[in-house]
Amino acid sequence: MCLKTNLLRRGLAIAVTTAGLAVPVPQAARAYQIDCAILICLAGGWPSSAECNTARSVFMRRITPWPVEPPLQLWNCPLGAAMREDQGDQPLPRLHDIADRETVGLSPVPFGGLDALGRLRPEADLSGSPALSLIAEYSHADGAADVDISGGAYDFVRSIRVFNVEYARQWHVGGDADICRRSQRVRRGTYGVEGRFGWESSSVAALPGTFEGLSGWGRDCPGVSQRAVFVDWRDYDGNYGYEQIEY
Repeated sequence: MCLKTNLLRRGLAIAVTTAGLAVPVPQAARAYQIDCAILICLAGGWPSSAECNTARSVFMRRITPWPVEPPLQLWNCPLGAAMREDQGDQPLPRLHDIADRETVGLSPVPFGGLDALGRLRPEADLSGSPALSLIAEYSHADGAADVDISGGAYDFVRSIRVFNVEYARQWHVGGDADICRRSQRVRRGTYGVEGRFGWESSSVAALPGTFEGLSGWGRDCPGVSQRAVFVDWRDYDGNYGYEQIEY
C-alpha cells in the first residue's frame, strides 16, 4: 500500500502541474485537472499532499449546499481526452497517446486504469509522461465514462454515496393522543455502472450508521431535527471514509 500510495502521489504531482508544459494548455483543460486529481487521490485513500488536500476540498465543496453537486465529475477527466483531431500532438490530446509506455512500464493495452499504477516501476522517471495517461479516455459528453468501467477495478467510484438530508424532524405531540410525528426528505446520489451520477428518493432508515445527529429516531420519540449532507466512499483498497456537512 505504501508503494502504491507513493506512486499515486508522484503521479498526481505530475498530473496537476501539466499546465506548466511549454505548450499552452487550454483553459477548459485546466479546469478538468481537478477531477483527475480527485479520481487519483480518492483511489489512493486521499494521501497527504498539497495536491490531494486541494482535490479533497473541492470534493467537499461540491456537496456543500447550495447546490449539492456530484463530488467527482469524472466525465471531466482526463484533460482533453475528447480533443479534436486537428489538435494533433498538443500536450492534452488523448492521454494514452502521449504516455511514454517504455518509460513508465505500461502494458500495451489502450487503457490500463488504476491497475496500471501498481505496475509502475519504482525507479521510473515520470517526467514528461503525465500519469493521467493511465486513466485515458475517461471523458464523455453525456456525463459518462466512454470506456467500460463496469469491472471491479472501478468499485471505488461506484462506492461513493451522497445523502442529502434536506430535513429530518421528529417531535412528540402531547395530550390524550400521545402521538410521535416524523417528517423527512432525504435524497441519495450514486454513480452507475458507466459513471453517470443520479439522484433518487431515500429515507432516514437508509442512512449509514456513521451519520450523526439522528440519535433516537424512531425510538421513544425524543425531539430530533437535522439537516446535513453526508458522503461516504471506499478507496481502491476498500478502506472506508466519510464526511458530513450540517447546514
